[in-house]
Amino acid sequence: MIDPPREGVKEAVKTCRKAGIKTVMITGDHIATAKAIAEDLNILKSGDKAITGKELDQIPQEKLEKEISEYSVFARVTPEHKVRIVKAWQSTGAVVAMTGDGVNDSPALKSADIGIAMGKNGTEVAKNAADMILTDDNFVTIVKAVQQGRNIYDNIKKAIHFLIATNIGEIVTIFMGLVLGLKSPLLAIQLLWINLVTDSLPAIAIGLEPPDKDIMNRKPQDSRKGIFADGLWNKIIVEGIMIGMLTLVAFSIGNKYFGVEVGRTMAFVAMGLLELVHSFNIKSEQSIFKVGIFENKFLIGSFILGLFVQTIVVIIPTFAEVFKLVPLNQTQWIIALSISILPIPIIELQKKVNELKFGKVVYNQKCETKSEVIYQKRET
Repeated sequence: MIDPPREGVKEAVKTCRKAGIKTVMITGDHIATAKAIAEDLNILKSGDKAITGKELDQIPQEKLEKEISEYSVFARVTPEHKVRIVKAWQSTGAVVAMTGDGVNDSPALKSADIGIAMGKNGTEVAKNAADMILTDDNFVTIVKAVQQGRNIYDNIKKAIHFLIATNIGEIVTIFMGLVLGLKSPLLAIQLLWINLVTDSLPAIAIGLEPPDKDIMNRKPQDSRKGIFADGLWNKIIVEGIMIGMLTLVAFSIGNKYFGVEVGRTMAFVAMGLLELVHSFNIKSEQSIFKVGIFENKFLIGSFILGLFVQTIVVIIPTFAEVFKLVPLNQTQWIIALSISILPIPIIELQKKVNELKFGKVVYNQKCETKSEVIYQKRET
């Protein structure tokens, strides 16, 4: 007799495989039963092996660590076997998640990088040993949690990317202005306003960005890598310099043809809008014309609100006086606005060059064992 797998588990296992996550079955059932279920769920594929606890006892730990990736099903196992399996996977550098519900599962839950206990049928011992508790006892929920976790990590990375790049842009504006012998392109109070409005609102909105469509087609993030790995620092510095230099262009045009106060006002408008516009470039590594710009209503809202308050500060005399700004004529507005949208074509060109140079990597069927999910048959 075989308990049928829960609805959605087969699709969840397939999603895991695309995401570079290897799913392994550990069960107390007979090996024939375990293999039948594993084959039905595509856990046990061609070339994969199944092994019993008795056979496992005959394999030294050192040999098991070398051969662990060959096995996808472990049947008739004891609590000691589960701990051995977890440690063998960890020896390969994998991040191991282990599910369980009984008292005998607690040693393995404790040994795993992520112990996952069942909330409905799990014992208190298992829950206390686990890092995470499934309130619905459903494997599908683990996969959804992986997706949400990847999205949270991506959004934190994007927000840091945006904040540091825009702040470098402000530093470049002031520093290069001094180096070039120009009068200060922006006053302290103007910089403070830009930081308050055009930095904070988009950064919060980026933190609420929905997941990319291909988020579960990537290999897992290497936990040993820092958040600035894979060239992120280079991107931040280049984008910061771009924002700073474009702001200086706006200031120089205004200063040369209309005077220093107009130049500062144009720089103030340009920098604020440059940062607001650049927030859309941070949405994805892909072209914003492919991923779309309207999915994140919070980012759209922050852009509209930022544009509104930035304009109000310039055109209302009371506010303009506080921030040492002057009214701009139509030509000056056109120049400032034209400069402000330049980050879009510049970054789009950069993304296209990167795609042509390095190619677009999408992880589909090949399973990368950087991260493993190990679960027992009865949780399916």
